[in-house]
Amino acid sequence: MTTIPAIQTAGQAGKLLPETVTNLTDWLGASLPSWAVASIDELVAKQAWDELNNRFYRDLEFGTGGIHGRTIGHLPTSIEAGEPGPQGSPAYAAIGSNILNDFTLTRATIGLFRYTKKYLADSGRADIPALVIAHDVRHFSRHFCELAASTWTKLGGNAYIFEGPRSTPQLSFTVRHLRAHAGVVITASHNPPHDNGFKAYFEDGAQVVAPHDKGIVNEVNAVPLADLAAFLSKDMSRVITLGRSTEDAYLGVATKAAIDTSVFHKTRLRVAFTNIHGTGGVVSVPLLIHAGAEVHEVHEQVTFDARFPTVKSPNPENAEALALAVQLAEKQHLDVVLATDPDCDRMGVAVRGPDGKMHLLTGNQIGALLAEYRLSKYKELGIIPAGGSDRVAIIKTFVTTSLQDAIGRGHGVKVINTLTGFKWIAAKIKGYEDRLKTALLAKQGIALNYDSTPFDSRARLLQQHSTFYAFGCEESYGYLPNDYVRDKDGNAACLMFAELCAAVKAQGKTVIDYLDEIYLKYGFYLEGVVNLYYEGASGAAKIKRILETYRSSPPKAFGDVAVAKFQDFGVEVFKDADGESIPKQDLYLVTLANGFSFAARGSGTEPKMKFYVFASAPVRTAAELAAVKTQVKAELDRVKALIEADAQKRAEG
Repeated sequence: MTTIPAIQTAGQAGKLLPETVTNLTDWLGASLPSWAVASIDELVAKQAWDELNNRFYRDLEFGTGGIHGRTIGHLPTSIEAGEPGPQGSPAYAAIGSNILNDFTLTRATIGLFRYTKKYLADSGRADIPALVIAHDVRHFSRHFCELAASTWTKLGGNAYIFEGPRSTPQLSFTVRHLRAHAGVVITASHNPPHDNGFKAYFEDGAQVVAPHDKGIVNEVNAVPLADLAAFLSKDMSRVITLGRSTEDAYLGVATKAAIDTSVFHKTRLRVAFTNIHGTGGVVSVPLLIHAGAEVHEVHEQVTFDARFPTVKSPNPENAEALALAVQLAEKQHLDVVLATDPDCDRMGVAVRGPDGKMHLLTGNQIGALLAEYRLSKYKELGIIPAGGSDRVAIIKTFVTTSLQDAIGRGHGVKVINTLTGFKWIAAKIKGYEDRLKTALLAKQGIALNYDSTPFDSRARLLQQHSTFYAFGCEESYGYLPNDYVRDKDGNAACLMFAELCAAVKAQGKTVIDYLDEIYLKYGFYLEGVVNLYYEGASGAAKIKRILETYRSSPPKAFGDVAVAKFQDFGVEVFKDADGESIPKQDLYLVTLANGFSFAARGSGTEPKMKFYVFASAPVRTAAELAAVKTQVKAELDRVKALIEADAQKRAEG
């Protein structure tokens, strides 16, 4: 039985989904390379129906931030595997419409180019579309980077790449620095080794938001398979590799993450640093050394390695990923562990406590510490008023601890809550920049060169005419100190947190002491997360069921805990503290009768359903803090279990 009849027979027998049959037939009818056809033939011959469903049940969706997914199949074919390459990389990214491979990546690049060219023309600009591409260390990352650059130049644009793996925040900055029109990072952040992604940025250096997001999606979806063949062979002759001056420009702005560098001269901060085989060491290490920290790298994890062989997951949220760094800190009696993920937009930490042991901190705790420290330091240095100002803002996501809302209120500054994803924080920053430039042009006839305006001057002007962005973060270990970069920055986060550590060490305290001082000032806050992983086609259906039933049949209670309030961001109208409307999204905020609350949403980067649970309690004295922590944690664990049980029932239908 030949391949197409076998596919049709399997579809009729219910072994292949109707969508899989359609997509397979379309792909086999296109001009695929011989290896790709041979891979499909092999899977059909093996009757690997589940594998074919996972690969072809849908087109890999170009979402509002780009695309991400598997590059290596659950069941790689013999021709895909080929001869083992460097770090075990297969010969080819897996064939499939739901796979990140040469075909889906080229399609995304063509769509991004066509949108960018049309946008420039509609804006009356005759510019040649310029694209900057960065990549991390993953399987096929360099190949995908070069393929995207080649495709862009074949289409008539200018493409810039780095000489090797570079971080996501460096891409964000470089788009602005070169005045490029778009940017791409080839990365899957901290996802498993078999994944990769194509993350799209626009000329403001931020991930795309409306109206660009839907416009790009429409252009990508409109690219037919037949258009891809001409771009599948790489031509690097017109691609520009960036040099030292561009690298130094980013390093220069990254140093501005520190507010008060003098603290590094008051004590010797000793740091254990790990890049977990990713891009973090390229900038974070020189940044810390230049500031005055003593840096000890985890040598087992320094080397770029797409397999991330020393960890189960290259995610600095996980204790296991920091284990080697913690061991190094214990052995050398270092003050702090700093760890970055593969594309270095996230950072995790462990700090030495009053008991002499290393303690892991959550992203919510790190963000709260930084918010309190930086607002206090800005006031101390006179950058913001001592009494606060509604022209100063910290920005966080709805799924980030409300301790930061309390800190903002305590300092008298505005707190902006956004949807999940740093692009929404970047969009607010762009709004503040645009408002300042518009005001100066209208009132004083000044066309402000924003990026070249010194930080102190910019801070003053923003407080006079717009809003000064003082700090932003999200609970998933992403932090941004200022507006030179428009995405979360693991390099800057390392320097920010090192500054905080040096400051409290110089005062003879630990970071844990400082955190407890924050709790005594604002109350004790604790957060927990429920992650439900659902892989493949059947998993996507389960996530969809949970989201849909939350809307059609909102929860009334979880065990003995009643629901006091249910908010649906996909239906209701919400505005932020600036009075600006929040875009619709499948996000639910649930307030419980016991004062706890949680947010429910599908992950934007992984095949999972996420529930973010928030708890808090007042603390009257230092003596009762330990007991309050214990009581709140016990109740939080109980509520999490009830939420998870309810979600699992909804998933099964």
